[in-house]
Amino acid sequence: MSHKIMRLPEVIEVTGLSRSTIYLRMTKGSFPLSISLGERAVGWLHTDIAQWLDARVAESKVCSHD
Repeated sequence: MSHKIMRLPEVIEVTGLSRSTIYLRMTKGSFPLSISLGERAVGWLHTDIAQWLDARVAESKVCSHD
């Protein structure tokens, strides 16, 4: 199985969130956790970010219908 890894600049671009917001939400458990790629490198699984975005879209549609 092939896993696409997204680095921080791509995650920022795709989500529209800032670096600090991403890390804050990770600590609160409301954003996918990063995975270690080495001593000083982390990334996020594309599938985790895509699922998170899908959930935000679905949540916003439910809230907009209230």
